[in-house]
Amino acid sequence: MSEGPIDENEALARLRSGDPSAQYYAAWWLGRNRSRHPEALPLLLTALKQRRPRDPGAGVEENAVARNAARALGKLGDPGAVPELLAALDEPDDGLREAVARSLGELRAEAAVPALVQRLASGPAVAGAPRQDSPRLQEPCEALLEALGEIGSGGEEVVAVILPFTRHDRPLIRSAACRALLQLSGEAGWADELLALLQHPQLQVRRAALMDLGASGWRPALESIRVTLAENSLKLIALRGLVEHGAHHEAEISTARVLEVMDALL
Repeated sequence: MSEGPIDENEALARLRSGDPSAQYYAAWWLGRNRSRHPEALPLLLTALKQRRPRDPGAGVEENAVARNAARALGKLGDPGAVPELLAALDEPDDGLREAVARSLGELRAEAAVPALVQRLASGPAVAGAPRQDSPRLQEPCEALLEALGEIGSGGEEVVAVILPFTRHDRPLIRSAACRALLQLSGEAGWADELLALLQHPQLQVRRAALMDLGASGWRPALESIRVTLAENSLKLIALRGLVEHGAHHEAEISTARVLEVMDALL
């Protein structure tokens, strides 16, 4: 199999092949380029069902092709993927569940809300508890919380399930929960929690809070984002989120002002 750049037809051919490394790259390529080819969706749905063990010698993660297929399906934006993604949310592989949850969020799949809520319903003490053999949690809570916020269908049951995670031991989980509640409710108090995390001593936490504020479109965070101790490249991504998702704040902080701050960071 040749190396280097490929085109859409080559990506489709590789996804049809039996070579997991070729399929892995092909699934990524089709998602990255948001393929509209009629064969892309069915081929990715087939790849989503592929199950392979982790291969440490080759540096290949468990179900690597299926995980990349799940990520790609979110980027394609086709609601036809939702039923198969929902089925994959019950898989034992938490890495696959994480990729699936993020894609369901990208697809704004309201049909996924009950399943996402069910995964989180046991709360921080169970779903949010660390695994015995890994630093990972029992459930991919960060991805599940973010998906609920992205979907934006927030009844009382959804809010009640998210709330306990705002008190989770891990700041990344708290950030994801506050982001979801800010997206669902628009209440400034959840933005204040995220702004506080921009001052966290760990860079990883500051990065996460930047991304979460950007995804929420909370334009009153503009100045705080500008001065956060983090890479300008990440600040620019967060600010782009304010432009794309923050039109409801136009009267307070205009798009032109956000773009001005972005220009100054370039």
